[in-house]
Amino acid sequence: MEKLIITGPTPLKGEVEINGAKNAAVAILPATLLIDGVCTINNLPNISDVQILCKILEEMGAKITWNNNNEITIDTRNINKTQAPLDLTSKFRASYYLIGAMLGRTGEIQVGMPGGCKLGARPIDQHIKGFELLGADVIVEKGTITAKAKCLHSNSIYMDIVSVGATINVMLAAVLAKGTTIIDNAAKEPHIVDVANFLNTMGADIRGAGTDVIKINGVEKLHGDATYSVVPDQIEAGTFMLAAMASKGDVLIKNCITKHLESITAKIVEIGGNVEDNGDSIRVWYNKRPNKSNIKTLPYPGFPTDLQPQMGVVLATANGTSIINESIWESRFQYTAELNKMGANITAQGKSAIFEGVDELFGAPVYSTDLRAGAALIIAGVSANGITEVYNLQYIDRGYENIEEKFRKLGANIQRIKE
Repeated sequence: MEKLIITGPTPLKGEVEINGAKNAAVAILPATLLIDGVCTINNLPNISDVQILCKILEEMGAKITWNNNNEITIDTRNINKTQAPLDLTSKFRASYYLIGAMLGRTGEIQVGMPGGCKLGARPIDQHIKGFELLGADVIVEKGTITAKAKCLHSNSIYMDIVSVGATINVMLAAVLAKGTTIIDNAAKEPHIVDVANFLNTMGADIRGAGTDVIKINGVEKLHGDATYSVVPDQIEAGTFMLAAMASKGDVLIKNCITKHLESITAKIVEIGGNVEDNGDSIRVWYNKRPNKSNIKTLPYPGFPTDLQPQMGVVLATANGTSIINESIWESRFQYTAELNKMGANITAQGKSAIFEGVDELFGAPVYSTDLRAGAALIIAGVSANGITEVYNLQYIDRGYENIEEKFRKLGANIQRIKE
């Protein structure tokens, strides 16, 4: 078993380079199944979710060449299976993108029920609704999802709730369907725009990505022979912005799109922090106790649920009482019990948590309960007085590449060791 040992407190100072977006990469890789040719993807985060997806594609017949640590060339012309390896697809949530992509490619696919972080109920009913409206039959039984379609056709699809995964999945399925598909009440996250841009680079005709109405004009085929760069990771950038605040540091975050970070920037300024926007980089610094704040997570462009735990660490030592309302996932406050072990005073119930700010946190053994909670606990360890041991690193490795090395370069006293 691996763990991180962090000795704090340390004000983080220096520069950090942001990798490509996890949430874009895990959709773009299945999207390559729709291409009749070879393509190169760079700025690809080398994280466990990406590695598992590449293994799944290879087992289905794809040829993947790693050109360097963050670039692959992928050839999916010889896909010869319509059943993805069930043991691998059940390990992470984004495996469901294989359904939309393979419905578009062959009209048939079977995958394991998606896994991932345990954040409460995470239904895929909007995905299934979309597939069925496009002409597919979907059966969910015995831990598997089987989808079949003789011929996909276009349709108008209204999403009952704003769903990032369902928006992307329906988009994948509709790219090669005949006619024009309209997705209404679509999600608007940056990685949805990135997946659409990738598909359009390969010959798709998708319009309106980034708005709440997306139109997909079906095309005959997608070509390869192109190189695409994954968008910078908005959540990784926000993680280091909030780490600078929590540690009372001064950090320049490079290779980011600052417009994607406006909701985080606004909250940092509200609680007293300083932000310098340079367009493709952003600097955050502060050396005092933050002010209290109330936050409600919302779909983009609102405050991201994936940065809620990291912000929770900042508010744990804020001056006064703060409240976070979580509107996306029902079980995202599991991390608060771990912060309380470190001296925080947080009362969480249902989808709300009250943060009574304390003067400082203290080191303790803590356990990651999900990907973003793990990042939050690292920030807490860097900011806390004493030694913090962070366990369950498999969650953190799903979404952050070399996270301890990046913190170390900012001055943190952090080591990964095996027990």
